[in-house]
Amino acid sequence: MNASGNGDTLASLKREINQLIDELPALKHEKWIVRSLSSLVRIAQSDIESLDWKILSSAVLDMEQGFEIFYPYRHIRKICIFGSARTSPTAPEYDMAVELARAMTQQGFMVLTGAGGGIMEAANLGAGAERSFGLNIKLPFEQFSNPYIEGDPKLIKFKYFFTRKLFFLRESDALAMFPGGFGTLDETWEGLTLAQTGKFGPAPVILIDHPGGDYWYDWQEFVRKQLLRRGFISQDDPSIYTITDDLAVAEAAIADFYQVYHSSRYVGDLFVMRLNSELSDEQVEYLNQEFKDILSQGRIEKSRALPKELGDETEHLPRLVFYFNQRDVGRLYLMIAAINKMGENLPGASHPEQK
Repeated sequence: MNASGNGDTLASLKREINQLIDELPALKHEKWIVRSLSSLVRIAQSDIESLDWKILSSAVLDMEQGFEIFYPYRHIRKICIFGSARTSPTAPEYDMAVELARAMTQQGFMVLTGAGGGIMEAANLGAGAERSFGLNIKLPFEQFSNPYIEGDPKLIKFKYFFTRKLFFLRESDALAMFPGGFGTLDETWEGLTLAQTGKFGPAPVILIDHPGGDYWYDWQEFVRKQLLRRGFISQDDPSIYTITDDLAVAEAAIADFYQVYHSSRYVGDLFVMRLNSELSDEQVEYLNQEFKDILSQGRIEKSRALPKELGDETEHLPRLVFYFNQRDVGRLYLMIAAINKMGENLPGASHPEQK
C-alpha cells in the first residue's frame, strides 16, 4: 500500500475510533470495550516485535469471525464430535458418528466438527449442513473441508489452533470423542483438563468406540494405572467422562445431563446452579447430606435469581446456590447426575437443547 493509501486508512480508522468513543456511554458492554481498547493502547505503546502484532491481529480476526458466526445460534445447545480424519467411510465408527450426529440434531442440538474428513465428515453428514458447524484450520496436509460443510456460511477457517480450540469448548454443551490420533487425544485431554479445573462445563464428555472396541478402555487403563494410582487425579475425576460402545448410552448421557440441570456460573464466590425444575426441600436436604464434602462452607440452598443475575436470560429458572470448594469436580458431576435422577419424578425440560 502506498503512502496515500496508508493515510486514507488511518484517517478512516481515526473517524471510526472517535465515533466509537462518543458512543461508548450508551453501549451495553462499555466496560469490556474500554478494557479491550485500553489493552491495545498499552501494547501499542510498548516495545514488542512485528511478529507479536501479527499473532495478536490474526488471533483477534479469528475471534471476530467466530463470535459473528456463532452469535445467532447462542440459544441452541451444541455437541462437538471429535475423531480421526483418517477414519474410513467403511469403518463402523464412521457410521456411528453419522448416527450420533443425526440423533442429536433430531433432539434439537447442533453439531460442531473440525470440518475435515473421517469422523468429522461423518458427523457433518449425519447432522446436515443446516445443523452443522465446521471449525477448520490451515494445515500442510490432511485438513480440507469435507463436502458436507464446504461452502456453508457456518464453516470457519482459523489460523491458530488455540483460537479454534477456544470456540470448540466455548460453544459446546457436550463432547463426543471417537478414536483418533494425536489431535483427538489432545482435544480429549484438554476438554478433561478444563472440565476438571472448572474452565469448561459442567457438560457431558462421552468417549465412544465401536461395539467391542478397546481404544478408550486401553486409554482408561493408562488413566487408572498412571494417574489415579499415583494420586495425580482425584478418585472421582473419572466421573467427568463416560466410556461406551453403545450409541443409545451416549445419546442418553447427553440428553439426560440437561434433564433437570440447566447451567451454572459463579456470582462472586457463590456457585449458582440453574435448574429446569425446582427440587423439593427433601431433595435438597438429601443433596446436603450426600454432597456436603464439596462445600467450602455453608449449605446447599434453593434460590431465585440473585440480584446480579437480574436481566439474565435464565432469570426465570430456579436455582441451587452453594460455596463449591472448586476442587472436587468429579463429585460435582456425581451431584448433577443425582439431581437429574430426581428428574424422573419432576416435570422435565421440554426443550433441553435450548439454553
